[in-house]
Amino acid sequence: MKKIINKKEPWFKWLTRELNSYEAFQYFESGKNPQDVAEDFISRNSIAISEVFKNFDEEDKDTLDQFLKLTECEMHVFRILEKQMELRNKIRFVDFKKRKKIQS
Repeated sequence: MKKIINKKEPWFKWLTRELNSYEAFQYFESGKNPQDVAEDFISRNSIAISEVFKNFDEEDKDTLDQFLKLTECEMHVFRILEKQMELRNKIRFVDFKKRKKIQS
């Protein structure tokens, strides 16, 4: 976690900032899938990323593992929300106050 990139900030802060400023949605709109967009991001930042990995140690590996867990957790939260929205859209409300009159 101590690795510094660009002589200013820890690598994980740099990565977070770069990911947040990366315009992934424009690539999604043009039809690219998430894996292709991720590979493009890595390609564009390959020099900086290679600098990070030059002195990567166990503490950095632990930090990366924590980020992976957090990202996986976030994905599950979004999937749960997506399922809840789908269920919400399938629910039909019945107005029991409007009863049909029985004809005799």
